[in-house]
Amino acid sequence: MNLDRELRIVSLLPSATEIVAALGLTDVLVGRSHECDYPPMVQNLPVCTTARLDTNKPSFKIDTDIQTLLESALSIYGIKSEVLEQLRPTHIITQDQCDVCAVSFADVKKAVAQLTQSNPQVISLQPNKLTDVWADLERVAQALGVDEKPVLSQLQSRIEFCRSRLSSLPAESLPTVAAIEWTDPIMTSGNWIPELIELAGGKNLFGTVGEHSPYIQWQELVKADPDCIIIMPCGFDLERTRQESQSLTQQPNWSNLQAVQKGKVFITDGNAYFNRPGPRLVDSLEILAEILHPELFDFGYRGTGWEVYA
Repeated sequence: MNLDRELRIVSLLPSATEIVAALGLTDVLVGRSHECDYPPMVQNLPVCTTARLDTNKPSFKIDTDIQTLLESALSIYGIKSEVLEQLRPTHIITQDQCDVCAVSFADVKKAVAQLTQSNPQVISLQPNKLTDVWADLERVAQALGVDEKPVLSQLQSRIEFCRSRLSSLPAESLPTVAAIEWTDPIMTSGNWIPELIELAGGKNLFGTVGEHSPYIQWQELVKADPDCIIIMPCGFDLERTRQESQSLTQQPNWSNLQAVQKGKVFITDGNAYFNRPGPRLVDSLEILAEILHPELFDFGYRGTGWEVYA
């Protein structure tokens, strides 16, 4: 029985859209979130969510707006219930990991309860570390009736390639890394990013595997004086990251940091890679490997996925 022809999938999360695509089900996606943009053909699908944020504002003002909404118990995102009604989905994929990242699980449940033309199965993802991401991919595949093993096998083989090439490097030679997820105020990267840094041959300085990204004070970064600073703001592409990184250069002692003096400050397309807990986290690993160990890796991401910040 060819189950995928009966499916009508709505994805309310960019990483979920990428999981569905990796599983070969792009053609049965019928709706997406306002942030889902990969693979490119999904941008033609009906949009089922809206944002109450103006992301064109500077980083500090975006952060302030987010905190105000959260403190007021207001959702950052809204669901277009009338669009969901028209789409008659069999499955809706959402998340219950971060209310800042996507529409909340509670709002999705409320919207689904109001549907009259369909009774979709809701698949809620909650990735906090890499094993969670692979488990989510497996769970989505099983719910949709497809085999996840070829996809997971290919992803794991790429991870093992990086691991094997780095295995001979002495631990004392690995660079210390500060991954910056937001520039103003400064937030360092948690969840799966510390794992990716370690897999790519670096020593992560801030953030804890499986825990939300923490804010830090500027002086903490100065005191740590990392060998390498990698900037990956949530939701920003390469050019926007370059713009928002200027706030860091205005901080006291910026020019005294060894990463700055040695040209080891890098900007990345966090929106496409690091911020999305889906298949392209392996691309993110390869980007980090290129950055940290250019003598060993050249996957071809420079100029599109990352650049030296100068």
